[in-house]
Amino acid sequence: MFNEFKSIKKLCYTVLGVTLLLFIISCEDDHDHDEEHTDAEGFILESSSGTQVYKEFKGTQTGSVTLTSGETLELTVHFLGDDGKELEHDEHEGEEEGELKVSGFNSSIATVEVEEEHEMALEIKGVSAGSTSFKLELMHDGHADYTSTNNVPITVK
Repeated sequence: MFNEFKSIKKLCYTVLGVTLLLFIISCEDDHDHDEEHTDAEGFILESSSGTQVYKEFKGTQTGSVTLTSGETLELTVHFLGDDGKELEHDEHEGEEEGELKVSGFNSSIATVEVEEEHEMALEIKGVSAGSTSFKLELMHDGHADYTSTNNVPITVK
């Protein structure tokens, strides 16, 4: 009976050791656990004059992008934290924290291009009268840290 107890005890330690070893190995991968991701809850699109054109925060949207055919708008993008305040955009070792991606717009009505020369910005050009919209994503290491809950509406007059 005592030998059976020792065998069971040894088996338990072996199983525990193998489980612990597998756990440790599974945490040793190629990504950096200290790497920070943007934890945004929304964003603001702001004109060059500082006027808020559009805001999305926790799924609620206000405003829209309106322009005339042939007009070009340059809008800066400011991501918002859980408290609704603007998140600071950091640079790590010369690399930007993330990059913007836009999709889903009808290019026969308006084009939306990302401009990231000095800060996160969009250039929207009115092509012809109508309505369209676009999805905004903040990309980081091949995946989206943030995706707009609603498509941003654009009206071209």
